[in-house]
Amino acid sequence: MTIHRVLRGVAIGCFGILFCVAHPTSGQQRDLTIDGIFDARHRVDFDGTPPRGLVWLDDDHYLERATGPDAQDAQLFVVDAATGRREPFLDAGLMEAALSAFPGIGADDASQLARRSTHLMDPARMAVLFEFTNDLYHYDLGTGRVSRLTRSPKPEEHASFSPDGRFVAFIRDHDLFVVDVDHRREHPLTSNGNDAIRNGFLDWVYQEEIFGRGNFRAYWWSPDSTRIAYLQLDDSDVPSYTLVDHIPDHPEVEDWDYPKAGDPNPAVRLGIVRSSGGETTWVDIERYTPRQPLIVDVGWSPDSRQVVFQIQDREQTWLDLNVATWTGETTRLLRETTEAWVNANGPPTWLDDGTFLWQSERTGWKHLYHYGAHGDLVRQITDGPWELRQLHGVDEASEWVYFSGTERSHIGADVYRVRLDGSALTRLSESPGTHRAQFNPSFTRYIDTWSDINSPSSVRIHAADGTERLVVDANQDTPLRDYRVATPEFIQVTNRDGFVMEAMMIKPPDFDPTRRYPVYQHVYGGPHTQRVRNAWSGSTYLFWQLLAQRGVIVWVLDNSTASGKGAVSTWPVYQNFGELELRDIEDGIAWLGEQPYVDVDRIGIEGWSYGGFMVSYALTHSQSFTMGIAGGSVTDWRNYDTIYTERYMRMPQNNQEGYRRSSPRFAAADLNGALLLMHGSMDENVHMQHTLQFAYELQKAGKAFDMMIYPRSRHRLGDPDLEKHRHIKILDFVMRHLRPDSVVRASTSASR
Repeated sequence: MTIHRVLRGVAIGCFGILFCVAHPTSGQQRDLTIDGIFDARHRVDFDGTPPRGLVWLDDDHYLERATGPDAQDAQLFVVDAATGRREPFLDAGLMEAALSAFPGIGADDASQLARRSTHLMDPARMAVLFEFTNDLYHYDLGTGRVSRLTRSPKPEEHASFSPDGRFVAFIRDHDLFVVDVDHRREHPLTSNGNDAIRNGFLDWVYQEEIFGRGNFRAYWWSPDSTRIAYLQLDDSDVPSYTLVDHIPDHPEVEDWDYPKAGDPNPAVRLGIVRSSGGETTWVDIERYTPRQPLIVDVGWSPDSRQVVFQIQDREQTWLDLNVATWTGETTRLLRETTEAWVNANGPPTWLDDGTFLWQSERTGWKHLYHYGAHGDLVRQITDGPWELRQLHGVDEASEWVYFSGTERSHIGADVYRVRLDGSALTRLSESPGTHRAQFNPSFTRYIDTWSDINSPSSVRIHAADGTERLVVDANQDTPLRDYRVATPEFIQVTNRDGFVMEAMMIKPPDFDPTRRYPVYQHVYGGPHTQRVRNAWSGSTYLFWQLLAQRGVIVWVLDNSTASGKGAVSTWPVYQNFGELELRDIEDGIAWLGEQPYVDVDRIGIEGWSYGGFMVSYALTHSQSFTMGIAGGSVTDWRNYDTIYTERYMRMPQNNQEGYRRSSPRFAAADLNGALLLMHGSMDENVHMQHTLQFAYELQKAGKAFDMMIYPRSRHRLGDPDLEKHRHIKILDFVMRHLRPDSVVRASTSASR
C-alpha cells in the first residue's frame, strides 16, 4: 500500500489583528495554563464578548442579548441594523413597576423578572410570556398590563404563542392545553397523558436523535391559529434505565425511558385538534409502515389546510414526505431512498405558487430541488461535489435562493445565493473560515457571524449581495495575541482507497525540525461529524495549543466517513462501525511516519462519545498507539439507543455479527497500549454501563488500565471544576506516556 504525501499544507490565513502567531516574537508572551482555559474563577476570556442570540425584529432592526460584566441577567436591546444604534427593547423600570403592583409578585422577584432576556415573545414582539411560581404570566409591552394566565400548582412547560398571539399552548402533566390571552380561560386539548403517554412533547430518544437536544416541544400551530398538530408518544413498552446519584447519604435514582438497539421504540401517533378544543383526528400512518414508524418532521402548509409530515421506517432505509387533511387522509408527495440509510434534511420550503424547495442527499451530496405542489420534480437547483448545509430562504421577487454550503471549502462554510432556475451561483462571503448567516424577513440584509481556527467570532451586517454594511463587533482585542501559540496547518492525506482526508497539525511553538516529537491525536470519527474545521473551537483548541507548548504535536484527522464530504462518503460504514474508520486513522499514522520530525513510537489518541468508542476500538484492534484516552465511550452497540444505532447498523436481529465485530467490549483481551477510561456516572446518553462492562472484560483478561469516574456528571460533565479536573488528568496521562521531554533526534532515532 502506498500512502500519498501531503497534497496541501496550509498555514491558515489571518483575518483580524494578531490572531495568528506562528512563533513567539517576544519573550513576554505567556504560556497557556489549565486554570486560564478551564477554571471558572481564573479563566481568561479568549473568546471575547461578541453579541450572541441575535434575532431579527423586522427588516431594519434586530434584537441583541447583551451582558455587562456585573449584570446578573442579560438585557434585551433593539439595534438599528444600518447604524448600530441600540436602545433597551423594553423599559425594565416600567415592567418592574407593573410586576411589583401585581398581587403575589414581590419587589425582588419583579426586579429579577424585568431584567431577564429569556422570556418567550409573541410573534409580533408586542408581549412577553414568563413563568413565576409554576404559573404563566403575560406582559403587554404596549399597555404595560400584566395578566396571570394560569392558576395551577402543577408547572406549565414547553409553552408557545399562537401565530396571531391570541393564545398560548403549553404542556401540563403530560397533556396539551391552550389558554386564551384576553380572557385567561384555559381548556385541555388532550386528557389521557400519564408517565408513559406524552401528548405534545418528546421523550428522550425522540429529542436526542430526531428533533434535537433541548427541543422537547412536539406540537405545531397552524398558520391561521385555528388548529394544532401534535405527536403522541407512548413509551409503555420502552424499557427504562436507572441512573443513580451516589452523592447524597441516601442515593437518589432517576428512571429514563431508553430504548436500546433492538428494543421497542415509543409508539407514535400524529394528531390534529382544533385549538378551541374537541376530538383529535388521527392521521393514517399505518398505511405506510405498520411496524414502529418514526415521524421525523411535522409542519403545516401555508394555507393551514394540510399537515405536512415526514415518516420513516424503523431502520431509516426510506423517508416519505406526506400531507394530511384535517380528516386525517394522507397523500405521499415523494419518497427518498439511498444505498444505505436516509437522513432527514429539514422541512420543505413553500413558495407562493404552492410549489416547494426540498433538500435531498439522493446523489450522495445534499442539494436543493424544486418540486411541484403534487410532488412532481421541476428541477435540481444546486449540484456538484459539495454540500448545501443550511437553506436560509427565498426572495421570490428577485428569484434568489440563499443558503450556506461548502462549495469553496469542505472544512469551512460560506454564504451563497443562486437563482431559482439554478443559474448564477454566487458566493457572498469573502474571508475563508466559517460564516453563519441570519437573514432578515425580506432577504435584504443578513447578520454574518464569522470565525476561523485562529480567530474568535466576529459579527457584521451585510447587504443581500454580500456587501459589508456595518461592523457590529470585530472582536480583535482578545488576550490570545499575548500568548505563545502556534499556527495550525491544514493538511490533506490520501488514504489507501484514494479518498482525500482532511487533517490539522499543531506543532510546538518552538518547533525544531531535527527533533522527533510525540503525537497526540484527537478523534471523533462518527458519520459526517467533522473535527477538522476552519472555525474557532474555544477551550478545545486552546487545550491543543497547551499540549503543543508542552512539546507534543497535536494531530486531528477526519476519517473518510467523518469528513463532511457528502453522504456518499459515509455509506461505506453501513452495518460495520470501527473497521473502516481505524483503517483511515492508520493511513494517517503511516503518513505521519514519513515525516522526519514524528516519533511513531510515541503516538497517543483521545476522544469522547463516538470518539471514545474509536479510542477503545483502536487500542483493541491496532498496535499503533502508545496510549489512549476514551471518554463517554460506546463499547457495545447493543447498549446504545435505537434510532441512532439502527440508522447505521440496522437492528441487532438483522446484523448480529456486525454488532459483535464493532463492539470493543468483545475484544478486551487484545488491548495494546496504556488506556485511560473516563465517564460521567449519570450519563443519560452513553450510559456508564458501557465503560463498566468494558472494564470488567479488561479485568478478566488481566489487562491493566486507568479509570476516572465523574459522579453526578452527564454525557458532558458540565461542571467547570470537573472539566478542569478532566483536562488535568488528560494532561498528566499524556505527559507520563508520551514523554515529550524525552529528546529524540532525527539522526539517532530508531529505524521505523
